Amino acid sequence: MTTVFIADKVADDCVAMLQQSGFNVINKPGLEVPEKLDILASADALIVRSATKVNAEAFAAAPNLKVVGRAGTGVDNIDLEAANASGVWVMNAPGQNTLAAAEHAFALMMTMCRNIPAADSRMRTGDWSKGGLMGTELGGKTLGLVGLGRIGREVAKRAAAFNMRVIGFDPFLSAQDAGQWDIEKCELSVVGKKADIISLHAPMTPETKHVLNAASFAQCKNGVRIVNCARGGLIDDNSLVDALEAGKVAAAALDVFEAEPLPAEHAFLTNQNVIVTPHLGASTFESQVKVATAIARQFDAFFNHGEIQFAVNKPVVNGEIAPSV
Repeated sequence: MTTVFIADKVADDCVAMLQQSGFNVINKPGLEVPEKLDILASADALIVRSATKVNAEAFAAAPNLKVVGRAGTGVDNIDLEAANASGVWVMNAPGQNTLAAAEHAFALMMTMCRNIPAADSRMRTGDWSKGGLMGTELGGKTLGLVGLGRIGREVAKRAAAFNMRVIGFDPFLSAQDAGQWDIEKCELSVVGKKADIISLHAPMTPETKHVLNAASFAQCKNGVRIVNCARGGLIDDNSLVDALEAGKVAAAALDVFEAEPLPAEHAFLTNQNVIVTPHLGASTFESQVKVATAIARQFDAFFNHGEIQFAVNKPVVNGEIAPSV
């Protein structure tokens, strides 16, 4: 019987679907690394979210491993080179958390522009004063998107409903395609110069690491606001702190960070112009069910029908071709 190890917390529907498909499921999220490695020694498949790091050590400990399923989209916690070297497929569940991430980004944008956390905190102390809580409207502002994939485009749709002008940078999307979403495609430097608010929706790659840094902040409009619900490494934290302290950046709303969990002494936590949430972009009931059940269906297709779906380290092939790959 094929053994599937679930190393991170996923929706119960995933476990039920896997069992119905004939898998032996070891559902033990939250274990320490040595315990995970012990279970991997006999696992044929592994399901993770973002907490478990699937590195070369993990692949070396799993001689029977055939596939890793990421219940979500980003795979920066999985060493793809080590997976390739071990002959292991890596699959994700693209699009399943799109709405959750887009809605969270937009919620952070609105919260930041209307000083809601500060107002809430003040009222809970019995303070009804409004000093320092003057907000800014979204209508008429220019939103700059860095990354125009599924999530970025969903944010653009919501921005249009608020009468915002939307511009964006994405090297893989043509100006014509961007225009179909009412997005004006620009170079990254132009986004910085024109945007009142910049929202990041790019994957974390060597090319996108620190896409917002000291040089790019210097090119931005004075008083720009930053939203990041994508990946922490897209922003150079130190440069953002400097830009906030200098007043170049008026405010930032961040769901992801270079170091997670965010260290207790981090400067973001003492800056009143920064709003933080603990990587909640995909944390909705609906999203978690969608990503978990998607991976369960993909595992059923892989092991029971020879179909490889949404592989990120090898091309997708159908059931007739898969046995020869």
